[in-house]
Amino acid sequence: MLRNKEFRSFILLFGLLTIVFTIIGWKITEAAGILVLISAVVFDAVFFVFTQKRYESIARISDQIDLVLHNEERLFMEELQEGELSILQSEITKMTQRIREQNDALKREKAHLADSLADVAHQLRTPLASANLTLSLLENTTNQNERKVLIRETEELLLRMDWLLTSLLKISRLDAGVVMFNNETIVLSTLLENTLRPLAIPMELRNIRIRIEIPEAVRIIGDSGWLAEALQNILKNCMESLDEGGQIDLVCSDNPLFTELAIHDSGPGFRQADLPHLFERFYRGEKDKATGYGIGLALCKMIVTQQNGTITAKNHPQGGALFTLRFPK
Repeated sequence: MLRNKEFRSFILLFGLLTIVFTIIGWKITEAAGILVLISAVVFDAVFFVFTQKRYESIARISDQIDLVLHNEERLFMEELQEGELSILQSEITKMTQRIREQNDALKREKAHLADSLADVAHQLRTPLASANLTLSLLENTTNQNERKVLIRETEELLLRMDWLLTSLLKISRLDAGVVMFNNETIVLSTLLENTLRPLAIPMELRNIRIRIEIPEAVRIIGDSGWLAEALQNILKNCMESLDEGGQIDLVCSDNPLFTELAIHDSGPGFRQADLPHLFERFYRGEKDKATGYGIGLALCKMIVTQQNGTITAKNHPQGGALFTLRFPK
């Protein structure tokens, strides 16, 4: 049924005009009156049928939109041949598809957030339980040497938890887009020196060698503080996979389009099953000796990509892991 008052008013007006013109034509000649009446009736009937179908199509589109608003999973619309309604149908279909995609993305994000919170709780539970156990042992231990060992173990556990919470805070800030990166010109060799300085003692204790091939003139654009942290996370990942006496190579290549930094370690490399997931949050790999929290590389990728850089990881043809960072000119 027609549900538009303006259309019904127009039909009423058209009927009144038909009667008026029929009377005028009838006064001229009887044949003219009959011709006016027949023409008006035919035109009115055709217009009525045509317009009624258009309003029925609009009503069906409205009903389908109402179903979408009530969380209907599917949107079924018959193909319309008319120009304006076909365009309207196409735009509504695209709109509902976009809404559905955004809704699916929100569902995935909600599920990911729930999984992430569960992972955080699990990651914190283990060192907290260890710290509680260590404190209990410390309370019942009178030997001074043993107490020093337990205190040192407790400090290490607290430092690990502090690093985890700090990294999670940084990731949340990057996710929220509240981090303002500095666009400064950075001498790459200086950046690597600042990056390696905090790692010098752990590397020396494990006899890990560093080979650097960085031209002095190479410069990149970015935030030196954040990039240093990203590089430290990569180097720590390399150190974890190295045995004593291993080696890490840092090699730079430069061209008019981008500056590339390759970080290659002499370790066993990645397992094929781990390669697609290396930069996922809380992914710790399938190694039995994996001890990290699985957020270092995820944080590293966020830092690099949000400064217009790219980072990839794969196994080097000669063995070991290979991280490749590219910074556009």
